Amino acid sequence: MIQFVILFNRQGKVRLTKWYSPYAQKERSKVLRELSGLVVSRGPKLCNFVDWRGLKVVYRSFYRRSWCSTAFQSFASLNYYRLIAFNIGCQQEDNELEVLEMVHHFVEILDRYFGSVCELDLIFNFHKAYYILDEILIAGELQESSKKTVARLIAAQDSLVEAVKEQESSISNIIAQATK
Repeated sequence: MIQFVILFNRQGKVRLTKWYSPYAQKERSKVLRELSGLVVSRGPKLCNFVDWRGLKVVYRSFYRRSWCSTAFQSFASLNYYRLIAFNIGCQQEDNELEVLEMVHHFVEILDRYFGSVCELDLIFNFHKAYYILDEILIAGELQESSKKTVARLIAAQDSLVEAVKEQESSISNIIAQATK
């Protein structure tokens, strides 16, 4: 069973965390600090599996040159090569390659949704990244392995959000006209 999912950049700034086991806030901070130092300092040719504190941490670092989607191209010139490290902590008896495939699956879905996922996509659209993660994993177990199904569910959720926004704007207009 997966214990946590953590995404951070090269400087160790956390961009997304999801905890599937209870950790106290101090313990979470300690885990984030230790893991970011451990994973970022590892060389690119070392394996993606680390035994750490009785857990197995499976990570994958993604370097991107054309780093951001078109919405953030003005910021992209500031970032030549960036790193996003996807970390999953799991139990010792879990299959490392299966967990590594889950990381790859999550990244492929993020890439499909955002174009080419970048750190700024995760910062400004964190709620969508969490929604995608929740569609893939529930309670630390893989829920959906089909990319098409996840893409369809995300599109349905986006259309619901747009419908609610349109409804809110029409209600706001009606209230504004009634108060004039």
